[in-house]
Amino acid sequence: MRHYLKFSDFTLEEYQYLFERTAKLKARLKSGTLYQPLPGKVLGMIFEKSSTRTRVSFEAGMFQLGGHAMFLQSKDTQLGRGEPIEDVAKVMSRMVDIVMVRTFEQTIIDRFAENSLVPVINGLTNEYHPCQIMADIFTYIEHHGPIEGKTVCWVGDSNNISRTWLQAAKIFNFKLNLACPRGYEMTVLDGETYSAANFETFTDPYQAARDADIVTTDVCTSMGYERETLQRKKDFINYKVSEKLMLQAKAEVLFMHCLPAHRGEEVTDEVLDGAQSVVFDEAENRLHAQKAILAWCFGHDG
Repeated sequence: MRHYLKFSDFTLEEYQYLFERTAKLKARLKSGTLYQPLPGKVLGMIFEKSSTRTRVSFEAGMFQLGGHAMFLQSKDTQLGRGEPIEDVAKVMSRMVDIVMVRTFEQTIIDRFAENSLVPVINGLTNEYHPCQIMADIFTYIEHHGPIEGKTVCWVGDSNNISRTWLQAAKIFNFKLNLACPRGYEMTVLDGETYSAANFETFTDPYQAARDADIVTTDVCTSMGYERETLQRKKDFINYKVSEKLMLQAKAEVLFMHCLPAHRGEEVTDEVLDGAQSVVFDEAENRLHAQKAILAWCFGHDG
């Protein structure tokens, strides 16, 4: 049994395999070919944070694979009344075949996984968002081929998305240029060491974007940090992805955003809706990448 709690939980070879399966599953769906290897299987989904893409992609994906997805918000369960996460894991994993958790601290999903009898997938925590970056890298490969040796420029808050990009940089051997204001620098939480070949920090986003293959960002205020919204808007005012900033990157650069976007704050409409933007490809590819993970967890090639 394998859990998927951080991007670094899988090896390069496993990701290469999963990307092959992702492409195959996407092609099958586009051609109208029915593929349902998981009849009778149930995915339990725990949401302590709201979601559009995570819920729709996992629920639709499980249905397309022939199984059923069960949506649970913490307020609808005893979690909302203080039941220990360990007890929830022990009970729930006796009733479903796989679990996806979207929550706050990484320790919550770690504790759930330690007490679960079935595989657990991270649908987002404050620290990491592995399914998103898997979809992002697959999207890049679809458009331009291997990401090895490329440069990814992250502009904005050093949050769960950028921290997951950092783990991916070491596995896939590309470089992450992180541009963020002073006071918002990256905190490495996984105990790994990252060399200059994979990671460099900047305070000037224009320097970070120079010759980049991907420019990506996220909202200035992630879920759980809403009290800091006004201060963050001031601190990140010079960290907006604009057409001028995109000109620093390579001509074939792709713009990515995990969505939802706050238009006019971290990115301009011209970039988000422009020819270099692949944000809706990313969103769609969450469905296909997560289907590959689900099928793999049950031992199916996809």
